[in-house]
Amino acid sequence: MIAPAPQPPSPGIAERTYAGVLGKLIGVYLGRAVEGWSYEAITDTFGEVADYVNHQVNWPLIVPDDDISGTFLFYRALEDNGCPADIDAGAIGDSWLNYIVEDRTVLWWGGLGRSTEHTAYLRLKAGVRAPASGSIALNGKGMAEQIGAEIFIDTWAMVNPGDPERAAAMARAAASVSHDGVAVEAAVLLAAMEAAAYGERDLDRLLDLGLAYCRSDELRTVIADVRGVCARSGDDWRAVRAWLGAHHGYERYPGNCPMVPNHALLIASLLLGGDDFQKGLKIAVSSGWDTDCNAGNLGALNGIRLGLAGLETGPDFRGPVADRMYVVGADGGECLTDAVIETRRILRTAARLRGETCAEPPARFAFEFPGSVQGFGPCPLHRGRQAVTRVGNLDRTGDGNGLEIAFEGLAAGVTGTVSVPTFIDPKPRGVSDTSYFEVVASPSLYATQTVTGVVRSFAETNPSLRFFIHYFDGTEQLARLDGPWIAVGRGDNPVRFEVPDTGGRPIHRLGIELGAPRRLDGRIGLLSLDWKGAPANLVFGTARELTPALTPWDTATFWTRQFVASARHWATDIYNTFTLSHPGDNGVITFGGRDWTDYAIASELVLELHETAGLVIRARGHRRYYAGVVHAGRASIVRRRDDRLDVLASVPFGFEPNSRQRFEVSAEGDRIALAIGGVPLLSATDDAYASGGAGFLIEGGTVPANGLSVRRIGGN
Repeated sequence: MIAPAPQPPSPGIAERTYAGVLGKLIGVYLGRAVEGWSYEAITDTFGEVADYVNHQVNWPLIVPDDDISGTFLFYRALEDNGCPADIDAGAIGDSWLNYIVEDRTVLWWGGLGRSTEHTAYLRLKAGVRAPASGSIALNGKGMAEQIGAEIFIDTWAMVNPGDPERAAAMARAAASVSHDGVAVEAAVLLAAMEAAAYGERDLDRLLDLGLAYCRSDELRTVIADVRGVCARSGDDWRAVRAWLGAHHGYERYPGNCPMVPNHALLIASLLLGGDDFQKGLKIAVSSGWDTDCNAGNLGALNGIRLGLAGLETGPDFRGPVADRMYVVGADGGECLTDAVIETRRILRTAARLRGETCAEPPARFAFEFPGSVQGFGPCPLHRGRQAVTRVGNLDRTGDGNGLEIAFEGLAAGVTGTVSVPTFIDPKPRGVSDTSYFEVVASPSLYATQTVTGVVRSFAETNPSLRFFIHYFDGTEQLARLDGPWIAVGRGDNPVRFEVPDTGGRPIHRLGIELGAPRRLDGRIGLLSLDWKGAPANLVFGTARELTPALTPWDTATFWTRQFVASARHWATDIYNTFTLSHPGDNGVITFGGRDWTDYAIASELVLELHETAGLVIRARGHRRYYAGVVHAGRASIVRRRDDRLDVLASVPFGFEPNSRQRFEVSAEGDRIALAIGGVPLLSATDDAYASGGAGFLIEGGTVPANGLSVRRIGGN
C-alpha cells in the first residue's frame, strides 16, 4: 500500500485547535490565582475577575497545573500505541503509569480515598486495570464522581475535530481510568460538544448534541434546570450563581471537588457568556468552586467554537501568556513547551486517526499560527538599556509567519535582546512558590547541540546579531556565554550557533542579541529556529567539579533538577556524581528529550548492593525504554513496555563487589549495544523506540555513579 502524501491540516481546523489550546491555558491561568477561594472571598477582594490577577496575589502567571499536564499527557496514549481509533481504558491507564512520577507530577497527591486521581493511580500501580481502577464498585460513589474526569478531556475532542461520536467514545474510555458515574457522563458530554464546535457555533444545538451522548438522567435533569434558570436570569449571572449555590452547593455532594456543582457552573458560564469569551471566563472564575478547572474547560470549548478572533475581543489575554506552558511528566525534556508545539502534536495525532499524514513544521520554532511567539519576548535578564520595543508575529504586517523583533535606538553600548526559556527558574523572583504542583523538568537545550535558524531583514542597513545562553554556573548563579557576531544582509540569512560547553550545568535561556555601531531603528524577522538530536559531547564531571562548594553535610544542588527521577532516592554524592537508590522495581532517572535519536550514554557505576543496575536509552516515559543492565549474574539489553520486560540479548557477567565498572549503552538505527569496561559485550536489534531520553536504572538497592556523558552518533 502506498502511504498518502503528507497533507497540511485544514487552516480552519488547525487554527481552531490552536485557539482551543490557548483558550485552555488562558482559562487555567485566570482561574489558578483564586483556586480554593470562596465565592464570597473572590467577590470581596476583586468584585469580578475579568483579567489576570496573579500579580495581586503574588503568584507567577505561568504555573504547572494538573489541568494542563494531564490534558496534554494522557491523550498521548494514542500516539504511543499507533493511534487506534478504538483505544480502550486499559491502554490509557498504562499511559498514566508511564508518564506520572509518583508523588511528584500531574496529580494532586492527596492520598488513597481522598484524592480521586491519586486513588486511581494507586489502583493502577497495584495491578488493577482501567476501567476498574476508577470504578464506583472499587472506590465508592463519592470518590468516583469528582471533577477530574472532565478536566483532562479537551485533547480527546481536539484529535477528533468534527467527530463527536468518536470523541465521546474516547472520552468515556479516558475518564473511566479514574472516575465513574455522572463524572464520566459529564466528561463525555463536554468532549462531544468540543468536537462538534469545530463546525457548530450555536450553544443550544451544541448542548443538545452533547446530551445525545449522555447516559445519566441525573445530569440531564441538572442541565435542563440550568438552561431554564439562565434563560430566566435576564443576564444576571449572580442570580444564577445564587441558585446554583442553593440547589447544587458542595455541601450537597460528597468529596472535595464534586462534578455536579462544577459542571453546572461550567454550563451556566457558557450560556450566560454566549459569544463573549471574556464574559464566560469572568463568570466561571468569579463564581468560585474549582476555578481553574471550570475556566480551563470553558476556555478550550470557546477557543474552538469562536476561533482566534474570539479570544481577542476583550483584554490582551494572549500577550502575557506568550504561548508558554508546562507539561510536567516523566518525559522531562518536553516539560517546557508552548501552545504551538502542543497544537502540532494534536494535529499530527488527529491526522493519523483519519489515516492521513500531517506535514511537519520546518523547525521547533516556526511561529506558523497567527500571533504566535512560542515563548519568546524581550529578555528579562538584559544588561543595560533595552532597545527591543516589540516582539510579535510577522503576520501583523503581512510578511508571512515568523517572530517580529522591533528595535529603537540601537547604538554603540546599547543593544536589544530577546530570549526563550529552556529550563526552569530556581525560584521565580519576587513571588511565592508557583503552586502545590512541582515543576519537574529537563532542559530543552544542552551544551554542544547546534542551533540553526533563518533571519529575515527588511532594510539595506541591518543590525548584527549573536546568540547567547544563560546557564547556572558553579555557584548556581546565572551566567552568560556569547556566540560570535553574525552580519545580517537584506533578505533571508541562515544562522548557526554551536552551544558552548557548560560542564553539565543546565541552560536556562537561549537568546539573540542585536547590535549596531551607530543609531539604528527598525525590525527583523526570525523565520525559524531549531535544534535536534543528542548533544555532540555532553560531559558531567564529579559533583564537586559541578558545585565546588559542595560539602558532605550539604549536597543540595540545583543542577540535579535537570533529571527526572522515579527512583525513590536520587541525589548528588560528595565522592562521586550521583547516588541512585530504589527499594523496588523500575527506579528510573532520565534527562534529554524525544529528539535524541542515535547516541551513546556512559557512566562509571559502583556495583555491590542491587538487584539490577545500568543505563537507560531512548526512554519515552519511565515505563517505555531500552536499558543495558547487570542483574542475576548476567549482563543484558532489555526493553520495557509498560508491565512487560523483554530481554533482547544476555550473556553471563560477574563482578567483584564494590568494583567500578564503566558502562556504555549506545543506540544507532535499530541496533542497541552494551559495553562494560571498554569491552563490547552484546548487542540487539529492535525498532520499538526510535528516539528518547537517557539516564539510569536501579532496582532493589543502591549504586553510586561517577561522571556521565552523552555522545551523538552520526549527524542526527
